[in-house]
Amino acid sequence: MSCLRTLFLAPAALVMVVLILAPLGVVVCYSFLTRGAYGGVEWLATLDNYRRLLDPLYLEIFLRSVAVAGTTTALCLILAFPLAWFLSRAGRRKHLYLQLVLLPFWTSFLVRLYAWMFLLRDTGLINTILLAAGWIREPLPLLYNHVAVVLGLVYGYLPFAVLPLYATLERLDRTLLEAAADLGARPLGTLRHVILPLAAPGIRAAALLVFIPCLGTYLVPDLLGGSKTILVGTLIQNQFTTARDWPFGAAVSLTLMVFTVVAVLIWLRRGGDKLL
Repeated sequence: MSCLRTLFLAPAALVMVVLILAPLGVVVCYSFLTRGAYGGVEWLATLDNYRRLLDPLYLEIFLRSVAVAGTTTALCLILAFPLAWFLSRAGRRKHLYLQLVLLPFWTSFLVRLYAWMFLLRDTGLINTILLAAGWIREPLPLLYNHVAVVLGLVYGYLPFAVLPLYATLERLDRTLLEAAADLGARPLGTLRHVILPLAAPGIRAAALLVFIPCLGTYLVPDLLGGSKTILVGTLIQNQFTTARDWPFGAAVSLTLMVFTVVAVLIWLRRGGDKLL
């Protein structure tokens, strides 16, 4: 039986090794090497790549990335919870509404970001309407700033918060809500003491599904933030392409991964259960 089990698990283990462990090993190895004179790597072991991360410039980029990811996560949870509650109580039409939530995934994320650029730029639809209505005298700076980056991230990752919350709220026992009402609980009291505690697993899952990809994103800050909003993902992308400093890019990538894993473990063990 054990041999048969090993035989069936062998393809999955092979895929894990080839697609996950091997690339991760390359990144770890590169992070301790030296940048070549014309890019690439030289096989000279060094810790300078990690020492550079202590520079205030890179520390600021890390803190900015955490702040943007945290803000995006909070906004997604605030917006997703009432939408997920509505979907869980939509009756026969819930499947239609779920398809509408998933509809943006049918279009390339890059195309949708260019649509936001069309809306937010100085000659875009929003500024054109406001100027034509006489509400403003000059175009508003809606693009290439932190607000545009957060807006793009919330738009992109909001469905990732809606789906786990919907899965949790859809299984909520409605008799508990009726019992709370019979005991004199007001709607806000029922929300705080009954609904939110029972929805805690969905909230934690939604927070993780939004926070982790937002922390390493580079496409949204690159297109909607411009050169004014540099996040960790943008830094890594620049190191591997423009600067051609693969060892430093590998060091930043590995540091981001370790930070994310440690932060998630600490949050789940200490703060996750105390979220509410």
